[in-house]
Amino acid sequence: MPATEPDFIDTNRRRWLLGAAALPLAPLLGGCATPLPLNRPVREDAEAARRLLACAQVHGLDAYRNLRDISVAYDGQWRPLIDRVQPEVVDKGFRGPSEERLLPAQGVVAQAYTGPAGQKQVWWQRGSRAGTDGRVEVWTNGQRRTEAGYLAASALVAEAYGLFLLGPLWLVGRSLPAAMAGTERVHGRLCDVVEVEMSPGLGLVSRDRVAVCIDRDDGICRRVRFTLEGYPGTRGAVAETDTFEHQRRFGVLWPMRSYEEVVHPIRLPAHDWHITGLDVNRGITPESLQGPRFTGAAAAPAARV
Repeated sequence: MPATEPDFIDTNRRRWLLGAAALPLAPLLGGCATPLPLNRPVREDAEAARRLLACAQVHGLDAYRNLRDISVAYDGQWRPLIDRVQPEVVDKGFRGPSEERLLPAQGVVAQAYTGPAGQKQVWWQRGSRAGTDGRVEVWTNGQRRTEAGYLAASALVAEAYGLFLLGPLWLVGRSLPAAMAGTERVHGRLCDVVEVEMSPGLGLVSRDRVAVCIDRDDGICRRVRFTLEGYPGTRGAVAETDTFEHQRRFGVLWPMRSYEEVVHPIRLPAHDWHITGLDVNRGITPESLQGPRFTGAAAAPAARV
């Protein structure tokens, strides 16, 4: 992790956090119009599809298609207040450093977290375009969890972390409606914005709206903005994740450092994290990921980077 915060949180935002810490949360849940309205249809255009495909190619689309499995390890830090606004999504008792496994062709993300409350294991497999037929199983300290809200939050997080890691690679090839949505600057870099109707959405929901900010100079996806419809406590919210320090390994461009912020209905720093381990094509099977711990080829930690 960086030793200082200026890359992520400026002085004014720190002052805002100190003031907001004393406020009740209810008044914060109002706000202006959402930056990603779900009721506005995505008007498909060929330029958006071309731009998204070109971005995926910059990120290593050909190499990505040869990845049967991905093993990645993360470490990071949660920001103040976010666990009060989104407690089940943050789940700070369990969501510390993690080992995660992805099987892209099967739409599988599995996560093994270690936190102050113990171990959390998540199995998630994306469903059809209907969204709600995805499969999620969760264990905490070896015990299966069955609460609907907890499962929905875990499914949302698992699918979102596939999106954060892979960006356009997670979207391209899924026949998703896409449209150009202007430009914006991300940390001083001019980016073209492509909005995508993601169906199924993030977790157990039929659809979400996603915007990717593509650097006009080098074609790298610098930011992903997304709705959070898959969990009742975050419906109507919008967040965004910025990516930094990209490295090409195994032919794919990986964001080695990421930062997430809620941007609607309030603006609130959420989470920054970095990759600590990465390797691919171990021969992991879906069965080795289902249960209270990884087994077989999935069990060893991701190779340190």
